[in-house]
Amino acid sequence: MIAIGSDHGGFDLKEVIIAYLEEKGIEYRDYGCADKSSCDYPVYGRAAAEAVASGECEKGIVICTTGIGISITANKVRGVRCALCADTLTAKMTRLHNDANVLALGGGIVGPNLAVSIVDAFLTTEFSKEEKHQRRIGLIE
Repeated sequence: MIAIGSDHGGFDLKEVIIAYLEEKGIEYRDYGCADKSSCDYPVYGRAAAEAVASGECEKGIVICTTGIGISITANKVRGVRCALCADTLTAKMTRLHNDANVLALGGGIVGPNLAVSIVDAFLTTEFSKEEKHQRRIGLIE
């Protein structure tokens, strides 16, 4: 199960990603927002991150206009390792090396086609489980 949340600035991209998840048959839970009315990204970023931290969802995707504020919010939740990615390589590497469990995107930064590629890389890449990376994650925690 994927937790997904956005503010108004990420709403359109969230809808694109939801369509991708549905096309792939990937279950998700939408933590808001419900439309493009102005709202506060910490509400939705925290809700999605808490779903991941609690184990309710395996991974999360959070989106605001730049991805910055919502990624900072998600990283305030204990047990969340949220990575802001704007390309497929960083999405892949954050899974391989950091075992990131939440992906942040900027709705005003990446277009829909690139966003889908980033999400695909994030969701399909497994953590390497190399000792050095496990050690570093332990140091982060």
